Formats: sequence, structure tokens, C-alpha cells
Amino acid sequence: MTQPLDTAGEPAALPRGLAGLMRPELATVGEEIITEIRRTIPEYGRPLDGPYGHAMRIGVEQALLAFVDHVADPGTRHERRDDVCRKLGHNEALEGRSLDSLQSAYRVGARVAWQRLMRMGRRHNLSSSVMSLLADALFGYIDELASLSHDGYVEAQARSAGAVAKWRRRLLHLLLESPAVPRGATAELAALAGWDLPDEVTLVAVASGAKCAMPMLDSDILLDIRRPDPYLLVPGQIGAGRQDRLATAIPVGRLAVGLTVSLTEAPDSLRWARQALDLAEAGRLGDDRVTRCVDCLPTLWLTSDNALVDQLARREFGKLDGLTPKQRTRLVETLGVWLETRGSAAEIADRLHVHPQTVRYRMRQLEKTFGDQLADPDGRFAIELVLRATRLREREDAGRSQMS
Repeated sequence: MTQPLDTAGEPAALPRGLAGLMRPELATVGEEIITEIRRTIPEYGRPLDGPYGHAMRIGVEQALLAFVDHVADPGTRHERRDDVCRKLGHNEALEGRSLDSLQSAYRVGARVAWQRLMRMGRRHNLSSSVMSLLADALFGYIDELASLSHDGYVEAQARSAGAVAKWRRRLLHLLLESPAVPRGATAELAALAGWDLPDEVTLVAVASGAKCAMPMLDSDILLDIRRPDPYLLVPGQIGAGRQDRLATAIPVGRLAVGLTVSLTEAPDSLRWARQALDLAEAGRLGDDRVTRCVDCLPTLWLTSDNALVDQLARREFGKLDGLTPKQRTRLVETLGVWLETRGSAAEIADRLHVHPQTVRYRMRQLEKTFGDQLADPDGRFAIELVLRATRLREREDAGRSQMS
């Protein structure tokens, strides 16, 4: 014979005796909840004989048991239940799903449990006030479970993002090792990092101390922005749109875009980009904030080995050492215009703002000094290389003087 468990005049709290009525229901209602979840939520329809099924059973059992224990003693701590709920959220993140499926599972569990509680209430003649309190407690409890799973989900996402960021940095460093690492090793790390290995890449050198708005960068870019010489690796070529987005994501400081190369040549692209960045910061490549190596290949070549250029200059212009600095400057200037234009005395005079006769006099001096070298294509080429490299250095020196 059954009787109501509520008592008139008591505070609006669940009678603790309800726990004794609910415990016999736990085993069967748990199976009913699992069956309904698997039936109504496709993501959870997998076989239950492995780790996945074990986790689902543990989650349902702990949730039900903790609810009954709470009814029996509201002060009971539920560390085990809390841990299980957080792990459920954690697993959803690792599975790459949103929390929608898990939230749906909680709602299904609450619905099945409430249907069982209503049948229990009718069998034991529980009053409507007790049933109302029980409903409030159950659905509030489900919200608590969902909140715990959300915490686990967010924590797993944060950890996962941190791990992926480390893998991506490691992959970036691996791609820049020389000699190149076997593709199998990079492919394995790329899979962990969720990054597709491209056929071609472009490296970008970034000015030291630059700040980057990470959310504004394209997700396929690898980068190490915190190092003293920061850089990025971009799959494929960098078109105008991609370049604009890079400049927006890194709003302060210069950028130098290297050449697009095969994946195994990535170190070369970075080396050229860094060289271009140094030249741009020295004032030898104009004032644009973004410098493209493809637009300044001759300059990069001429400045790739300054010591060698010095040796070439000594060899080619050592013949002028006996002249005064002023005489040397005038002859070299005239020689440079002649090499560029191969024009007449009048044309060269017009460029230099001197009389044509002055040009003829200087050219006779040059022919006497250099002899047959001016008629030799290789000789002219060597002289022109030195002249162009010298002009680049003079431009840099002028830029430094303005800055000081």
C-alpha cells in the first residue's frame, strides 16, 4: 500500500524518501534512455560493444545515479558525475562535432526519465505538488549536466587548438630545413596539423616586432610571428587579394614577398624574401610597405654578395685609381650613361647637361684607359654590373643620411 510523500507545511523541497522509490527504476530506465538516444540521434547510432558504447553507458548511469543521490542528500558532491559530463563534451570536440548532438541526447534523456517518473508517481499516488517539484529538479539538473559538458567541450577545443598550433609551427620549421626532409615525414605531420601539402609555396619575411591579427589571416597560412625574424608560408602564389589581406592582418611594419617555388625550395624563397626586406628597410627598393621579390630580381642578384661586387669593382675600375675623385666621378658617370644608351655624344651630353665636346673628350679618356674592354660584350657587362651595384649602395647611403 502506497501513500503520498509530501508533508503539509514543509519548505518547497523534494522529499528525500523519493530517492528510495527511484532507485529500483535506474537500471531499466538507463537502458531505455540509451535505446532512445541511439534511435533518434544518428551520430550515436554506432555499436555499443567498444569504448564508445562504454562511455555512453557510463555517462547515463552516472547522470541517473547522481540525480537520485542528490534527492536523497542535496549536499552530496558529484565529482565522478562532473568528470564524466566534462569528458562527454571533450569527446564531442575530439570527434569534430558541435554540441548539438550531445544537447539533443540530454533532452532525450530528460524526456524518457520524466515519462518513467510520471508512471512512478501514479503508482505511488504522489501529489501534483511533489511531481511539479520533481519536474523542476529534473530539468534543472539536465541544464547542469549540459553546462558541465559545455565546459569540457570548450576546454578540449582550447587544448586542441594549442596542439594544432604547435604542430603547424613544427611543420613550418620542418619545411624550411635544408636538405629537405623526406615528404613522408612532412605529410605525417601535415595530417596532424590539418594542413594539405601544396605543390608550390611562397614565403613572406616580416619586419621584426610586427604584430599580427591572427583571426584576419587565411587559415591555410603557416607562420612563426614571435621570433626575431618572423615569417609566413603561404600555399601557392600570392595574388593581389591575398597580399591585401596579409597587409591588413599585419598593419604595421614592412613585408617582403619571396618567389613562388616548389615545396622543397621553400628555404630559398625565405632567403630571398629576407634579403628583399633588408634592402627595403635600407631604402634601396622604394617606399612601398610590401616588397615583391619578383619585381626586383636584378637588384637581389646584384646585392647577393657585396664582397664579390667589391672585388669586381677593384678589378674593373682599378685603372682609374690615379685620377682625382672628381675626375673619377665624371668619367664613371659618363661611362654609365654610354653603357645605358650607347647614344651619340649629343645624346649623352643632353643626359649629363654638359657640352657634346666634353663628352667626346671624356670618351677618348675612357677608351684610352679601358682599351678593348669597351668593345668586348663580357667586359661591358662586368662594368655595368659594378655601376648598377654602386648606384644601389649610393641610394642606401643617401637614405641613411636623410634618416640621421
